[in-house]
Amino acid sequence: MADVDPVQQPTLTDAQWERLRGFGVPEQVEAGDYVFRSGDREYDLILVDEGEIEIVRDSLFWIEEAVIAHSGPRTFVGELGLLNGQGAFLSARATAPTRVLRVSRPELRRLMAEDDELCDIILHALWARRESLRRGPAALTLKFVGSSTSSDFLALQRFAERLDLVHKTVALAPGELGTHEKLGVSEDDLPIAYIQGEPLSNATPGMVAERLGLSYQADSDEVVDLVVIGGGPAGLAAAIYGASEGLSTVLLDAVAPGGQAASTSRIENFLGFPFGVSGGDLIGQASLQALKFGVRVYAPCEAVRLDPVEERQLDVTLADGRIIRARSAIVTSGAAYRRLSLERWTDFERSGIYYAATQLELRQVRDAPVVVVGGANSAGQASLYLAANGCPVHLVVRGSELGTRMSSYLVDRLMEDPRVQVHTGANVVGLDGGAGLERVRIDSFGDVEARGLFCFIGADPATGWLPSLDRDADGFLRTGTDIAAQSLAQWQRLGREPLPFETSVPRVFAAGDVRRGSMKRVAAAVGEGSSAVASVHRALA
Repeated sequence: MADVDPVQQPTLTDAQWERLRGFGVPEQVEAGDYVFRSGDREYDLILVDEGEIEIVRDSLFWIEEAVIAHSGPRTFVGELGLLNGQGAFLSARATAPTRVLRVSRPELRRLMAEDDELCDIILHALWARRESLRRGPAALTLKFVGSSTSSDFLALQRFAERLDLVHKTVALAPGELGTHEKLGVSEDDLPIAYIQGEPLSNATPGMVAERLGLSYQADSDEVVDLVVIGGGPAGLAAAIYGASEGLSTVLLDAVAPGGQAASTSRIENFLGFPFGVSGGDLIGQASLQALKFGVRVYAPCEAVRLDPVEERQLDVTLADGRIIRARSAIVTSGAAYRRLSLERWTDFERSGIYYAATQLELRQVRDAPVVVVGGANSAGQASLYLAANGCPVHLVVRGSELGTRMSSYLVDRLMEDPRVQVHTGANVVGLDGGAGLERVRIDSFGDVEARGLFCFIGADPATGWLPSLDRDADGFLRTGTDIAAQSLAQWQRLGREPLPFETSVPRVFAAGDVRRGSMKRVAAAVGEGSSAVASVHRALA
């Protein structure tokens, strides 16, 4: 939130400022008064009419407070957490007698829905401030400490990065605690999350989300128009289209928005990106777009049941027992990664086996040899990405031809890249190492040194929690005219047939990888998610 940055602190015209003031409630504050404090679950966008507000990172037990920025007349105070429901992690106080106007979160959403010009100005500013805060003292308000080889520590980092949280990570060498030992920290406490300086031992993404105010909290007797279960490309598209067309929309994901797309290092065949786009960048922009249109995003938030309770209502039960009541649902829960049936697989899942190849995983294996398993585009993209960042790669493909399931442009690049050694008609048959993965055995080649094994052998649909919905033999959800005949009787009383993307339960839809017959491509998932919303409108009508 640098004082002079024209994006973070835009100069507003008289007309723009007057329109913005119209959404606020005036309040006079004295010097030293706080307009919000770090830890507040609910806080407002603050318009500074007269006087000055300073933004402060409160003192933590190991460091004094830090002033991040100042906001003078005709500026506004706030950051991206205002849109996703996150509690305040910084404080704002007056340095002189100050007149402010408070714009509540509901009013901010109304502003963004009704005034496109102000919406764009505010959204750009909030996004730029979030990006700037990552690099300064504000990042210490959420600090993760853990072993560099721990999958639990990696899960915390992935959660924070996917949700675009301002945070700092401290990776410890295995068996070492350094200065943290003086604070009474033991290896059994790791990973630790320090939230506003308060330690949370054995931290999980769910525990951190609860403390930050990112867990689902229903208003009394609230019934939302649409709940989208799964935050991959199909789910994000469905949520964005639903919210932009006036439906009150909730998006849930068991981990964090992005799905398998977020783990893709480079997508080159997505419309509009001739030079490719990383999955993380694509999902980041989509997530921001969802917040712009008022989607309420909750993660990690796992759905475990979906039940029709009335003719016009569905109950979605979460893992913690909370219930979301909705008029319709779109299941975009995707698929779970498949694993190889090998001894010590579960051991090395915590220290050497990965199901994604992004910057997060690259940090664990940079410049070290790796093995990639799989014969589709994701495996090819991962191999090229790792090789380009200094990792000698062995690509293991079970099929006899590399081009059977992989796009030709990837095949050509892999065959020409001297840093990638391709093994077709091959299988990984053994794993070896101490605390972390050190070697991988390939049946057609023998043992190879490997700091990491990247597994891209497909996934199984995440539909085990939906036993009442019609599925095929592999677990994929049937929709529309594909629904089995014995499931169609209930539709007679509704006087209609299942709509496109509608499952065997009325007003429950499916899109993306979880749906039988889907193409399993990012572009197709986006199309299915948005198309499913058209059917939702027809069903609710």
